[in-house]
Amino acid sequence: MTSELIIDVREKEISIALLEDKDLVEYQTEPRDATFSVGNIYLAKVKKIMPGLNASFVNVGYEREAFLHYLDLGFQYSSYEKWLKQVTSDTKNLFPFEKATRLPDLPKEGSVANTLAVGRDVLVQIVKEPISTKGPRLTAELSFAGRYLVLMPFGNKVNVSSKIKSGKERTRLKQMVQTIKPANCGVIVRTVAEGLRVEDIQADMDFLVGRWEEVQRRIQKSTDRPQLVYEETSRAVAMLRDLFNPTYEGVYVNDETVFEQVKQYVEQIAPDRVGIVKLYTGKVPIFDNFNVTKQIKSGFGRTVNYKHGAYLIIEHTEAMHVVDVNSGNRARGVNGQEANALDVNLGAADELARQLRLRDIGGIIIVDFIDMNLAEDRQLLYERMCKNMQKDRARHNILPLSKFGLMQITRQRVRPAMNVRVEETCPTCMGKGTIKSSLLFTDVLEQKIDYLTRKVGEKHFTLYVHPFVASFINKGLWSLKRKWQMKYGSGIPFLAPSFDIIPSQELAFLDYQFRDKHNEVINMQQETDGE
Repeated sequence: MTSELIIDVREKEISIALLEDKDLVEYQTEPRDATFSVGNIYLAKVKKIMPGLNASFVNVGYEREAFLHYLDLGFQYSSYEKWLKQVTSDTKNLFPFEKATRLPDLPKEGSVANTLAVGRDVLVQIVKEPISTKGPRLTAELSFAGRYLVLMPFGNKVNVSSKIKSGKERTRLKQMVQTIKPANCGVIVRTVAEGLRVEDIQADMDFLVGRWEEVQRRIQKSTDRPQLVYEETSRAVAMLRDLFNPTYEGVYVNDETVFEQVKQYVEQIAPDRVGIVKLYTGKVPIFDNFNVTKQIKSGFGRTVNYKHGAYLIIEHTEAMHVVDVNSGNRARGVNGQEANALDVNLGAADELARQLRLRDIGGIIIVDFIDMNLAEDRQLLYERMCKNMQKDRARHNILPLSKFGLMQITRQRVRPAMNVRVEETCPTCMGKGTIKSSLLFTDVLEQKIDYLTRKVGEKHFTLYVHPFVASFINKGLWSLKRKWQMKYGSGIPFLAPSFDIIPSQELAFLDYQFRDKHNEVINMQQETDGE
């Protein structure tokens, strides 16, 4: 299996798509000015104590206060608290972390009211994004994730990923990390560290220790509360850190700034693989070039078709996601209803596993498969679903089919599920229901080009249109495109035109978009276009 990461950076948002064997399996899109806050560390103050919940609410700068449960304080909270007072009390000399005193563990059955107080400083890390009406979820057990290791200040153990099965390799890694880890820190060895040399592990350790030292300096100099003392890496780099593996064929980025960020990170963690990071400079939109746009439009939405006419219906309620499996207009197989139901259900299991990753669906998922009479078929379906979900990085649990033919799945949720609109708003009637004849659409485009070139004086631009429209404009040796370029462009045959026409799968049939030489949108659409 080969993987490719496609990063589409636009003026107002950034989108990231992960392809496995050219199939879209993960997709994230966020506004450029938004941040992915899981992993961020704040020096904050306790706002409210809730003895009934055995929890507290902490102000970390969000609209809604963050939630910190007593059990999320961690066993070493007393050590953290004493060290924090020592660091913040001296703004000139930084208290050495290796000299921090390790105090007795917090009792498991303790009370938050006896541990915290309103107005007290706490050092916390976000572990779950604010979702719906809930604020962020916090922990006081800090961690710094690297490529091969996870560094945990005030930890005292070295743990190895359970996915590394070899006892000999687990012992080797544990002994290796024990010799290089800093004092007063615990370490988790990640799965990808299997078989690595001590030089690679040491480089990742130094990288994480450097981050922790920078956090300490920021804590010492902080004056405001709440204060962001550690910000997780950019979304592109964070996703690359979690997903990067040697099978990547390429990481393609269409923005120079993000390209440099990604390249710099790969140089740190895998210098021999930095060549896979490539700057995309093609005229066709990057998602169109890698067939991502089409897969987004077919993969999201209430109804998802998968094979031979079968389809899934995915509904989201406040409490859970509900998935209904339908055979659709599929013809009954020659082996009868049972075989047909099994085939449809197995295909549904394949597509559902992809959909859970693609939409990042979390919480409780109930799947209504087509009824099957044979116990061995139900077991086969359960095993197929478990195998498909092995690729999913999120923690999950799958139960066998119930007697009603329902499968229950729980999947880790750290941020809201993806909700991508695939329906297109009519760009020509603006909701009125009547438009000009589509045969006159090219006349509208020519009027816009005439206005840009002769009235505005914009000679270097790109016009994006639907692929069908682009084919019509480019049709023939003496095409409309050539005529427009001769009339409004350089005016000299066989010379490079001053503007170009590019197909874009994101645009509706009679939609269009002008962009200048800096790739910024030129607003040329008016409501009168549809009158």
